[in-house]
Amino acid sequence: MTKANAVIGQSGGPTCAINATLAGVIDALLKSKKISKIFGTVNGINGILSGNLKELNKIFENKENLSLLKNTPSSYLGSCRFKLPEFEENSEIYEDIFASLKKHNIKYFFYIGGNDSMDTVMKLNAYAKKFDKGVTVMGIPKTIDNDLFGTDHCPGFGSAAKYVAASVAEIARDAYCYFVDSVTIVEIMGRNAGFLTAASALARSENLCAPDLIYLPEHQFDVNEFLSDVKDKIKKHKNVIVAVSEGIKNKDGVYVAAASDVLQNDKFGHAQLGGAAKTLENIVKTEIGCKCRSVEINVLQRAASHFASKTDLAESFKIGKTAVSYALRGVSGEMMIFERENGENYKIKISSMDINLIANKEKTLPENFINARGNDVTKAFINYARPLILGEEKIKTKDGIPVHLVLKR
Repeated sequence: MTKANAVIGQSGGPTCAINATLAGVIDALLKSKKISKIFGTVNGINGILSGNLKELNKIFENKENLSLLKNTPSSYLGSCRFKLPEFEENSEIYEDIFASLKKHNIKYFFYIGGNDSMDTVMKLNAYAKKFDKGVTVMGIPKTIDNDLFGTDHCPGFGSAAKYVAASVAEIARDAYCYFVDSVTIVEIMGRNAGFLTAASALARSENLCAPDLIYLPEHQFDVNEFLSDVKDKIKKHKNVIVAVSEGIKNKDGVYVAAASDVLQNDKFGHAQLGGAAKTLENIVKTEIGCKCRSVEINVLQRAASHFASKTDLAESFKIGKTAVSYALRGVSGEMMIFERENGENYKIKISSMDINLIANKEKTLPENFINARGNDVTKAFINYARPLILGEEKIKTKDGIPVHLVLKR
């Protein structure tokens, strides 16, 4: 039997679980008798176009490296935000990509990424089929935003949610030590989907009510209602913790962040957000007059592998392995998905869905996850999210600091 080669790429915003998925793909490919060489494309699709492919076999025949990769944050192979044009707009770039794949005898292409990466998977698969290129193209999800359509949840979300909830709990403890009226506004990532901001509610326990208020992009933000909510909470207890999504908008559809920042768009036309909490801090200081602080967790929520969810990493690794088994039996042009099984105990199964049903669609928080006033989440969300953050990983450290695996460029 003639063996073929495979290539794996990572794209979009990194997470602390995307390398666990990469480890799962590599582990399965190493064990397959159908695969010879395993390549990693450096910086996503750009690596294929530039010929920057790294052979991974020797690196990961060392099982310690595979284990280390699983617990390394960010994207081991590097990432990119490259918008693949339509074939009709630029056929040359497609020809270059598939010429590079042919040159290296690559018959299997695995792309780990979010919404825009799945657009790339859809386009490459369509081209491969149309021109009979004999290349299997598979998408594997990742995103802390949890906004990919078709899957119960996304690899990377559970760990980010765990970090957000823990951070909010710790921020609250810090605020509570002062017996003065105060408001702390925590800004959390999420342009159009509020899953991650909603996850701040997981901080609550029998002795912690924070966050007191949660504002999500799925619900129109009204500054007067916000001020009323905050004043009401201050009357009940002096220290108020507020969680806000970076993507909250007013009734006119304008980002609250626009009041403080000049927004720029990325290559996909998405607004680069940040500043909602700072804007609200200034409003609280002016209108209420109490002590107010804004906190941006920023990239820490996607890079904190030292406090990753064991459940998330295990599922991320498994979905990578399963993607290989699907591809090797002829499945192409699909994205791997999680399906939650019915029952009291949390259990998922892994399957796949046609990429054409997923690409360029966005999942947002269901209405039943948000309370009527739009300033909190419901028990239904807690039940959905809680299982995803459970468990802690034992990580390798040196001199008290986590050890990460780094690709030599």
